Amino acid sequence: MSAIVVYESIYGNTRAVAEAIVEGLGGAQVLRVNDAPAKLESADLIVVGGPTHMHGLASSHSRRMAVEAAKEDGGTVVEPGAADGPGLRAWLRELRAGEGACAASFDTRLDKPPALTGVAARGIARRLRHCGFELLGSESFLVEDAEGPLEQGELERARDWGTRLAGEIRARGTAVTEVAR
Repeated sequence: MSAIVVYESIYGNTRAVAEAIVEGLGGAQVLRVNDAPAKLESADLIVVGGPTHMHGLASSHSRRMAVEAAKEDGGTVVEPGAADGPGLRAWLRELRAGEGACAASFDTRLDKPPALTGVAARGIARRLRHCGFELLGSESFLVEDAEGPLEQGELERARDWGTRLAGEIRARGTAVTEVAR
């Protein structure tokens, strides 16, 4: 199984979740969105995630605002290049799927009802389906505050989710092989 995890992160929480998902997958390529190609031909699975900003996907404006707020705060650590580049929203507009490609979406968001926080994973999932991917799942990982840290147990939950996604891809590969015989 080949998998790619693409993420956007401002404070490092979404990056940490992406890395935990990679561990659960049993290894995969993990790419910041600014380093990810628009055509992912060789992957059996792509997993895409980002932080929830203003009830949905981060925009160039919301990323700049978050970085500026962190600078004013003085104590918040910001990911290198967090406000640079087109970001996840623009990358998803350019993304092209390979035939039969599977995907999953995730986000990081505050531990409050989705009606109050929004859920970026929903927008990511909708865009992935629009690009022609078959969606296997969508998940939110919770942070204690807007800048983090992640709630206790969220990295373990991310690893477990990665393991479940890998199992589903392996099961699909077996089913395809059996049908082909």
